[in-house]
Amino acid sequence: MTPPLQPAAPLRADCIGDSAGGLTFDVAAHGDFGTPLLILRRREGESVGDTVSLPLAPAAEGRLRAALPSSVALPEGRWDAYARVSDGDQPRRLVPGVTDLRSLADRTPSGLLGHVAVRIPYATRQGNLTVRSWLRAPHAEAGELRLTDDGTSVRGRVYGTQLAPGAHAELRTRPGTGEGGVRRLEVAGDRTEFGFSVPYAALEPGEWDLWLRPAGDPGPAVRVARLLDDVADKHPVLTYPRARVETRHGPVEAGPYYTRDNDLSVSVTALRR
Repeated sequence: MTPPLQPAAPLRADCIGDSAGGLTFDVAAHGDFGTPLLILRRREGESVGDTVSLPLAPAAEGRLRAALPSSVALPEGRWDAYARVSDGDQPRRLVPGVTDLRSLADRTPSGLLGHVAVRIPYATRQGNLTVRSWLRAPHAEAGELRLTDDGTSVRGRVYGTQLAPGAHAELRTRPGTGEGGVRRLEVAGDRTEFGFSVPYAALEPGEWDLWLRPAGDPGPAVRVARLLDDVADKHPVLTYPRARVETRHGPVEAGPYYTRDNDLSVSVTALRR
């Protein structure tokens, strides 16, 4: 009886990030390569633009290298990484090797292009290599959060635009989590630096997403997020204490958090009297 064929072992890729937002992949592979490719596929994407193919070139013995420069557009989403090392082979899923993202920590892009592009490779729950990509135009980067007994103060910087007269922030209830609508917040700042405070007592129970309106009502609404570092998912990493506050809706417990997409939000939960 012929034994069943064993599935090919996954290929391992080292990743290095640069301060401009580009990534370099080094894939460990041996053999006659033909025209090898590193392939990124956007999860749940079905259009032609949801696949990006990068040539893999020999870099050393048993090593193939592909570069994803910041100039190559990678729409926002989660991109699963594959490699096709030989012509005619099926692409094989990559697993992460050594990852060096030190250059992404406290990165400060120029913003001259009108957008901010961020790519962070990470290991999925299954141990595979995926790249989380953000492309924000403009972008409002959250910095330090200062928590008090009754609210949160947010400071940050906007990229790709500047604050104009009428600039303000907004708290918007996430659909399906409450009926609070929109709360407008005053913004203090100068050109690209901004700051505002979130008073918990003004919020009804629900999930509230934070937005910046740098040009006021006529301009774009920019989601406040923290993207410029090397953490792909801040939700389980950056956690903040919650405060108990009395509101006209009754006692609540409230506090800020980052979503799985690294956007900044505030959660308000009703408490029993």
